[in-house]
Amino acid sequence: MPQTIYPEHPVLLIDDEPMILLSFSAVLLKAGMSNFQTVQDGRDVMRVLNEQPVSCVVLDLAMPHISGMELLEQINRSNPDVPVIVMTATENLETAIACMKSGAFDYLVKPVEISRFISSLRKALEISALQSEVSSLKQYLLSDRLEHESAFAQIVTGSKKMRPLFQYAEAISASQQPVLITGETGTGKELFARAVHEASNRKGAFIALNISGLDDTMFSDTLFGHKKGAYTGAESAREGLIAQASGGTLFLDEIGDLSEMSQVKLLRLLQEKEYFPLGSDLPRQSDARIIVATNVEMQTLIAKGRFRKDLYFRLRAHQIHIPPLRERIKDVPALLNHFIASAASSMNKTPPAYPGELITLLSAYHFPGNVRELQSMVFDSVASNRSGKLSLESFRVTIHQDQKMRRLPMPDRSGNSSHMTAIFGRFPSLRETEEFLVAEALKLSANNQGIAASLLGITRQALNKRLNKLKPTL
Repeated sequence: MPQTIYPEHPVLLIDDEPMILLSFSAVLLKAGMSNFQTVQDGRDVMRVLNEQPVSCVVLDLAMPHISGMELLEQINRSNPDVPVIVMTATENLETAIACMKSGAFDYLVKPVEISRFISSLRKALEISALQSEVSSLKQYLLSDRLEHESAFAQIVTGSKKMRPLFQYAEAISASQQPVLITGETGTGKELFARAVHEASNRKGAFIALNISGLDDTMFSDTLFGHKKGAYTGAESAREGLIAQASGGTLFLDEIGDLSEMSQVKLLRLLQEKEYFPLGSDLPRQSDARIIVATNVEMQTLIAKGRFRKDLYFRLRAHQIHIPPLRERIKDVPALLNHFIASAASSMNKTPPAYPGELITLLSAYHFPGNVRELQSMVFDSVASNRSGKLSLESFRVTIHQDQKMRRLPMPDRSGNSSHMTAIFGRFPSLRETEEFLVAEALKLSANNQGIAASLLGITRQALNKRLNKLKPTL
C-alpha cells in the first residue's frame, strides 16, 4: 500500500487531458491525500501559483497554447522552492537533460508506474517541507517575532532562553513530522506540546496520553481501539485515541517507558501512517501529528537495548529541550504571581501578598521538581493561609524536607578526586569546608541569614554562632 502523504499546501496537477488528471487524482486519493488541485489549461498555471502557495507541481510537457518546458522555466523563476515533477510520453534523453537543467525535480515517462509516481511525489514533498521549515525558522530567529503569541500564553516566562524555543516551536508547528520534547519532570513538556498544536492551527483535537505503565495490549487498545469481539469483554467496537486525534495532535508522554512490541507498532504508524485496531485485519489510516515527551536520557535507553534506535530517529525529526527552572531562575517572580492568582481563584480567595524575602528564598532553591514543584508549594501555602499574607515558613518547611531527603554521595573509593578536592585543589579542612558552605549560602540568599540558614539546614541562631566564630575569615 502506498504511504499516505499529507502536504502542507496543495499539489498542483497540470495536464491538458481530463482522463489523465482524473487518473492521477484517483491515485492520490487512494494514497490518502486529498489536498491537490488540477489545472487543464497551461495558461492558468501562473495565475493559480500567484493566488496560493503549493507544495509541488506535477507538469505534463506536451501542452497546447504554452509548452510544458516554458511553464517549467516560468515556475522555476517565480517559485524556485517549489519542486516540479515533469511527465511526458516521449522518452528522450536530451529532453530529460534540458528539463533537469531548467530546474525539474524529477522526470517521469508515461505510462508512469503508480509506485514510482508516489515515491517521487513523496520525496518532492519531503524536500518542500524541509525548505519551508528552514526558511520559516530563519525568519523567526532573525525577526524575533511570533505570529501566534496566544499559543504560548500558558507558558509563564520572561527568560531569554525560552524565546528561541517559542520561535522554533512555532516554526515547526506546520510540519507533519514528529516532535520529541525533552526536559526534567515538571518543566512543562505538555504545555509545549499544546503550544505546538495551537500554533499549527490544525482543525482536529489535542489528545494526550501518559503511556507509563501501559503494557502492549493496553497501549494498542487505548491508542488504536478495537473491533467488537476482539477480546473477552469487548462487547462493542471502540475508537482509539489516534482516531480521536484525526486532523489534530496526539501527545504521548513518558515515551521512554514504551514496551518493545508497542515500539514496533508506533514505528509503523509513523512510517506508513496506518494502524490496525485490535481484532482487525484491515489497516486504518491516520493524519494525526505525533508529539512525544520524556524526562529520561534516550541515548542511555538505546545503549541498554530498551528503545529502538530507528524509532528514536523517527521521533526526533524535530526536538525541543526545555531547560530546568534553576537555569531560568528569573522566571520565579512571574511564576509565583501567576500561581498565587490561579490558586486564589480556584479557592475563591483574595490573592494574598507575600514578603519580598520569599523571592530570595525561592531563587536560591534548586527546584528538583521544577515549575510543577513551585506550583504545589504555592497552592499549599495559599490553601493554608488565613492572614492575607503568605508566610516564609511553609516554603521553608518544604525546602527543608527536600534537603533532608537528598543524600550526599558516598565517598569515592576509586582514587578519583572528590568535588571538594576539585574545588580546593586538595582535601580541605573541616573549617575550610564550613567557611565555603556558609559563604555560598549567604551569596545565594543575598546575605539573608534566615534563608541562608534554611539552605544549610540549620537554625538562624546556629548560623549566627558560626558567623561569629568565622568572622576573621568571612
